[in-house]
Amino acid sequence: MDLLAAAQAVRSGRATATALLTQSIMAADAAACAHVFIRRFDEQALVCAAAVDEACAALMPLPPLAGLSISVKDLFNVAGWPATAGSAAMADQPPASDDCSAVARLRAAGAALIGHTNLSEFAFSGVGINPLHGTPTNPATLVHNATLRVPGGSTSGGAVSVAAGAAWAALGSDTGGSIRIPAALQGLVGFKNTQRLTPLDGAVPLSSTLDTACAITRSVGDAVLLHGILAARTPRPLARPLPALRLAVPQTLVLDGLDGDVKRAFEDALATLRAAGARIDEIDLPPLNELAALNAQGGFSAAESWAWHRKRLGERAPLYDPRVVTRIRRGEAFSAADYIDLHLARRDWIARMAALLGDYDAMLSPTVPMVAPALAPLLASDPRFFAINAMLLRNPSLVNFLDGCALSLPCQAPGQMPVGLMVWAGALADDAVLGVSLAVEAALALRHHRA
Repeated sequence: MDLLAAAQAVRSGRATATALLTQSIMAADAAACAHVFIRRFDEQALVCAAAVDEACAALMPLPPLAGLSISVKDLFNVAGWPATAGSAAMADQPPASDDCSAVARLRAAGAALIGHTNLSEFAFSGVGINPLHGTPTNPATLVHNATLRVPGGSTSGGAVSVAAGAAWAALGSDTGGSIRIPAALQGLVGFKNTQRLTPLDGAVPLSSTLDTACAITRSVGDAVLLHGILAARTPRPLARPLPALRLAVPQTLVLDGLDGDVKRAFEDALATLRAAGARIDEIDLPPLNELAALNAQGGFSAAESWAWHRKRLGERAPLYDPRVVTRIRRGEAFSAADYIDLHLARRDWIARMAALLGDYDAMLSPTVPMVAPALAPLLASDPRFFAINAMLLRNPSLVNFLDGCALSLPCQAPGQMPVGLMVWAGALADDAVLGVSLAVEAALALRHHRA
């Protein structure tokens, strides 16, 4: 059951918001959610659910989220609680006096906010490791073997809260893939909307140029709902059947180094879409080969995080995760001229990419080139950690640099390790990406049903 189905169950009287929230709280208390929550808001959440049940009994219209459990990444201000970005360096933060805009919109839509979730410290990694609060393990992969695998980051706890049943959706952020990476590795849906559509006030920043407030969900339909709430707009997903869509698979960069599971799942998904009538071209996108050089100094994340952290680092560097400090300090060597040049280069790059993408409704690619890697080797080895982190970020981060939008949805066959398929396009093509994703999800679901 996804969030849309659960909300309908509450509206129809087949379930109560309080009963469903109680189940979410029990899931949050279970072993699968170890290290997922930094702080919990159970009492507030129960009050919210009870208010929805009272409204339902009085035959009043219910809000769209119907008192269901939603988790919040520990970057976003929730009134009455501190937001500490998963870091000991922020441990003395006072409680927030107000909800940030994204949280206020969720609350107004009837969300029962269950708690602040764990993350890579200051959202600075695609792996999801947090040495202070512990690292949530990936519950979606434990059914395959006993190896503990990474959850993906930086919205690690948020994704696990959804995968383990503690939340119906998770508010998070995406700077280079932080929503889509954990969604892909855990068999969930992650939608990164065009950045300008959702407010970022009241959130600890990583990169003001790239940060996006968005959500992890259980289905594409849920992603449409959450996007409408967070962006305060009415999404109009492109309502066209697969044969009427023009899609493309870039052959440049995004297919390099795929592991066997990802390659097989992605190719099988494309075959299913083609069999359903989709026209899918294979195209070259030469500008993708320029990304490594453009971001060789650390990119906007290094420059802008250094600007935000430099005073705090001077006072509290020993309290930071050393791996995070290494990445932030890359921005120390960024000059003002370097920063301006990068903005100008990005503007030119986006224009050249837009010219190549213009004939298509969306691009298709693997979200990340690997299934979830084992956790233990990444805890022990800095070189391996940074290599895996770079690979996880490679595909999703191109969309952030493009100022675009993208959705990751599961494409693996039943019984296989989770693999994400990414549907993406340029800025303000959100409704097209959502519409294509709904069509792709339906075609893949029909394949599984027939199997």
